[in-house]
Amino acid sequence: MDEIRLNVALLRRKVPNLTTAAKSIGIRPATVSNLCTGKIDLGKAEVKTLVGLATLANCTVDELIIRGEKLKMIETQIKALDFFAPLVKGGTTGLVARPGMGQLVILAELMHRFKESDYTTVFLLPTTEHSELDGTTELADIIVVSVDEAFAKLAELSGDIIFISDKSYIVSGELLDLQERLVTERIHNVTTILLDLSGEVVDEDMPYGPLETVWQLDADLATRHLYPAIHPIYSTSSIIEGVDLDERHFNLRQRAQKLLRRYRELRSIVVVHGINKIPDTELETYEKGERLEAYFSQPFFVAEAFTGQGGKAVSMSQTLADVESILEGKMDHMSVKELTYKGSL
Repeated sequence: MDEIRLNVALLRRKVPNLTTAAKSIGIRPATVSNLCTGKIDLGKAEVKTLVGLATLANCTVDELIIRGEKLKMIETQIKALDFFAPLVKGGTTGLVARPGMGQLVILAELMHRFKESDYTTVFLLPTTEHSELDGTTELADIIVVSVDEAFAKLAELSGDIIFISDKSYIVSGELLDLQERLVTERIHNVTTILLDLSGEVVDEDMPYGPLETVWQLDADLATRHLYPAIHPIYSTSSIIEGVDLDERHFNLRQRAQKLLRRYRELRSIVVVHGINKIPDTELETYEKGERLEAYFSQPFFVAEAFTGQGGKAVSMSQTLADVESILEGKMDHMSVKELTYKGSL
């Protein structure tokens, strides 16, 4: 039987305001989001949901389903991103963050790393001035100031492209028009990363509409200066479900999320009442979760001047081996401090 998935690109083109449209016909926006990111297996989706989405997109149910195509990830060698929410090649990724959580540092680090790869980065400047972008946009290979200029550059470039834009172009509808033009011209080598400079994050569940990857930042991690502050539970990717992800990676991610979810529950008790209030039977879970959380902090190359610590790149295979070691208790002899802001084990 062929693997099937939702045609997210088609939905994005046909139904720009998907959240409102879905509500209008009785489909929960969270259901659409989970179908797009793969949290809900398309094979388990209700027929009436698929028929409703097809109606919104003015297409057939068959056109809404992609069969037999395998998604590919772009390895960033940033542990938290690659492990919890891999960047989907050719897809659209959204950074969900409030000010001060480090979204621009993540973006700067990605552009720095892509300079060492075969990817060309194109940054579409927002329509209004944002001083916080100073020092970040300069890391892009190409900077454009309008959607028309962006299309011209994307059309003339060969090879793989990372296209970076701001949420304001989603709100105006210009980015959706651009993506439709790229599809019409059969330009499929563009991977899009969206950030939100508004500082509002009004809809934290779906601030950009359907996405292939969601990188949601966590205020708690940012407050404790554990960067990148990628939320290990809410950050996800459509590549996570099904056969598109290595089975070992899939299983380790599930185990890691289960541990971190319980650790966070226990930590809320520790913060208020102290570690003595944790039952002895849960102490090992708490300490292992603390180590795993610390491991996912990572020194960035673009922050070397500020931290005095050299950046670290960790391959996906090494990250899997390290996480497995922590989960199996092989790193129980290491302190949290020894695991914080390190590269690989």
